Amino acid sequence: MAGPLLFDENLSPRLASAMAGFFPGSIHIRDVGLKGAADLEIWSFAQQHGFTIVTKDDDFRGLSLLRGAPPKVLWLVVGNTSTQTISRILLTRRDVIIAFIKEPNTSLLTLR
Repeated sequence: MAGPLLFDENLSPRLASAMAGFFPGSIHIRDVGLKGAADLEIWSFAQQHGFTIVTKDDDFRGLSLLRGAPPKVLWLVVGNTSTQTISRILLTRRDVIIAFIKEPNTSLLTLR
């Protein structure tokens, strides 16, 4: 079983519930009072609570490359697309995401 996902504010809050059956404990940052929070505050929360950050934000990619894991960052390079499309990407790449989360050294996974 993979760890939970923390969805950044640039993604729909509906993704957290859509992914809960596949990544139990997944939440959106608004659900923990982090909407509008600085990237480093979100980073720290994810690190302390064992989340993998899911984002379209290039800033988290940069933090991941600079600081390494934890937390891990799943960077979605998908442009302006629907929540349904993002959900489909996450589900079709589920095995890759789980392997990424379990692998101790890799800090960044890019999905297109």
